[in-house]
Amino acid sequence: MLASLTMACATLAASPSDALACPPLAQAPVHTAAEAAQALADAPDRGLLWRIEKAGRVSWLYGTMHLGRADWVFPGPLTMQALRGSDTVALELDLHDPATLAVLTAPPDAARAARLRTPERARRLAQQVAAACLPAGSLARLGPVMQAYTLMLLAARHEGLHNEFGIETLLSDLAHRDGKRVVALESAAAQLRALTGGPEAAQAAQIDASLAQLESGAARAQAADLADSWARSDWKHLNDYAAWCDCMGTPDDRRAMRRLLDDRNPGLASGIAALHGRRGGVFAAVGALHMVGPKGLPALLAARGFQVTRMVPDAS
Repeated sequence: MLASLTMACATLAASPSDALACPPLAQAPVHTAAEAAQALADAPDRGLLWRIEKAGRVSWLYGTMHLGRADWVFPGPLTMQALRGSDTVALELDLHDPATLAVLTAPPDAARAARLRTPERARRLAQQVAAACLPAGSLARLGPVMQAYTLMLLAARHEGLHNEFGIETLLSDLAHRDGKRVVALESAAAQLRALTGGPEAAQAAQIDASLAQLESGAARAQAADLADSWARSDWKHLNDYAAWCDCMGTPDDRRAMRRLLDDRNPGLASGIAALHGRRGGVFAAVGALHMVGPKGLPALLAARGFQVTRMVPDAS
């Protein structure tokens, strides 16, 4: 969801004095044409993939990760077959759209940002900007909530996870390259409200919780756990996310997670169902955590009359 916000930051060079402590930069694998073809042939299916059918039409639902590792750049055979056989690729947002990026990086409400940016929070945010090897003030155009979220993503670089290898980014690149129709299931404004909405006190709690996870190292560890569970297609572990994420401990935490996941899922399901109803052949790629639980997208689409069959991991 936040991959677009880290693109500029991820490419900023580390200062020489901090070079040893800085996370590695993203380095895409370099292949000859023959090596790339072999790597694609050898790639396993990762993530979560469902075949969804209704009214004689077939579409696909794919659970993605917003961050990725360099060796995840090649989709597996079932994923690639589903993608190639689809006319339309539906993503949460199309990050190739300049209007989308403009909304996501627009200046925040100045008065609210000033109230949230207390001296203590400003100090802690500045420490995390330095720990991310970014120049001082490089995130100043973002509000405090988005600064904290962006720093959470950037911290995952220490675990080899980079937004440049986020699965939606790769799928979008493939779809645009192959001339497929790319559709956004949400507006950038709606997604931004989900990330930064809620009362001011709840936003303050979000910032403080994010900073605590950054300072303790928990943000890195949880990002790695989530990403590697996705790569193993570990449906059981992902489906139990609420039990181990350390993100449901307070009422504010639970409200934030509902706003980020459950509250958005009906709209995402409606968008997928509408696209399928018009023509079928839709490859809908949405963050893997939108798939879990009784309010996840597979359950919501089944309730709308779709036959939903899990393909990865094999449901048998």
